Amino acid sequence: MAEDIASIISGAEDHMKKAIGHLEAELVKIRAGKANPQIIDGIMVDYYGSHMPVQQVSNVSVMDARTLSIQPWEKNMLQPIEKAIIAANIGINPQNDGNIIRLFLPPLTEERRKELVKKCHHEGENSKVAIRNIRRDAIEHIKRLQKQGLSEDAAKDAETNMQQVTDKFISAVDKHLAAKEKEIMAV
Repeated sequence: MAEDIASIISGAEDHMKKAIGHLEAELVKIRAGKANPQIIDGIMVDYYGSHMPVQQVSNVSVMDARTLSIQPWEKNMLQPIEKAIIAANIGINPQNDGNIIRLFLPPLTEERRKELVKKCHHEGENSKVAIRNIRRDAIEHIKRLQKQGLSEDAAKDAETNMQQVTDKFISAVDKHLAAKEKEIMAV
């Protein structure tokens, strides 16, 4: 029974780490005033009938602090990439000069910064909900073990351990959000 509890808690911890990893990936996509190629992560372009990420059909690079350049490997991909960026609605209009696409990131206004912070908090709340759901599932599993013969004290200890693990990951989410908010609000 003790091994079962340990495996439940370690399994929950693994899932919580994945939730934190997802949060980190989402926060990277939220721009903080400087150009970052990861802003266009997840934008898919139609490449000869199949959907491919922009990074797989072009070279994406940072020209300066506020400009990204996208150099397609094939000239006929300029239009589909431009359309995909517009359709993704990332708040940036692509500039197509016939050879490369430039994305000029406008300077962030105070209002836009606050919107980005709200978006970060929304992502953080989604991560917290995921972590709490993982905790709930683990505790339900512990209660099933208790019905199968696990002592009440061992079940309570396991639930306490699960809560401590949950608190640790919730505070990690808060730390990530605080760091991203500081980064966004820095002028």
